[in-house]
Amino acid sequence: MTSSYIKGAACLVFSAFGFALMAALAHLAGDVPFVEKAFFRNIVAVFVTLFVLARDRARSKALQDQNDGDSNGSQDQKAGEPLIPKGALKFLILRGLCGSAGIFGNFYALDRIPIADAAMLNKVAPFFAVVFSFFLMGERIAPLPLAAIIGAFCGALFIIKPGASSLHSLPALAGFLGGMGAGFAYACVRKLGSLKVKGALVIAFFSCFSCALCLPFMLLDFHAPTAAQLLILIGTGVAGCMGQFGITYAYFFAPPRDISIFDYSQIIFSSLLGFVMFNQIPDALSWVGYAVIVLMAAIVFVYNKRQSLETK
Repeated sequence: MTSSYIKGAACLVFSAFGFALMAALAHLAGDVPFVEKAFFRNIVAVFVTLFVLARDRARSKALQDQNDGDSNGSQDQKAGEPLIPKGALKFLILRGLCGSAGIFGNFYALDRIPIADAAMLNKVAPFFAVVFSFFLMGERIAPLPLAAIIGAFCGALFIIKPGASSLHSLPALAGFLGGMGAGFAYACVRKLGSLKVKGALVIAFFSCFSCALCLPFMLLDFHAPTAAQLLILIGTGVAGCMGQFGITYAYFFAPPRDISIFDYSQIIFSSLLGFVMFNQIPDALSWVGYAVIVLMAAIVFVYNKRQSLETK
């Protein structure tokens, strides 16, 4: 077990805790509309990522000035490179639309069902990312991962409980569709990565896009939060940043196929926070759904590890 693997796993567990805390704080904010919660979740990321981009730009400029006398031609070429590479804008917009749909669905569900249920429904995103990556990048889906995707869908049905009370099934369906939207957004991120778009730019564009999408709804139906709710909403954004940067650094240290299973520690954190903060206890069918989805994730994790070893 290498130090990179341990660091990557630790960062992913930290990320899972950040997203679980974000969900708990969003629920704690109370009667604030879910669109406003999504806005505050993203506005913190806007400032953080713009700061990171400005810092990186300043460092790059300082390095260019330092090497001004050396390799003048290549430096000029770098300076002339566009911020958004050719063909990337449409995928940035698609990532913004689908990622926003993912957050809206997740936050809508968080207000109405146990936060552990909402968190688990959001975890179908990696499975849908595989499906959508097939269409966007032509990545082949092997039979076993395909079977796991179908299994994860069946697990989600135990949480959604079709035919049960609409007070649970409709928000749960929104959470599931949010997970699907997030899956498409992840596939767009993979595509943007292949186009050499910087990670900080992807996050900044998405955060700004999502905030802009929230504004019309907020102007039509704005609920001024209390001072306590405002602090909680800011905390929601900070926790979301913890999750976002944790997962970014996790995959910097180790590839997803090696550590992705640790992302499902979020269900443990969400269950604990839901019980301690709101006395929420998921029902038996939800626990069956959790077990099925985590089992499918474990199967894909082991499969990817074996495939990786065979190709070495």
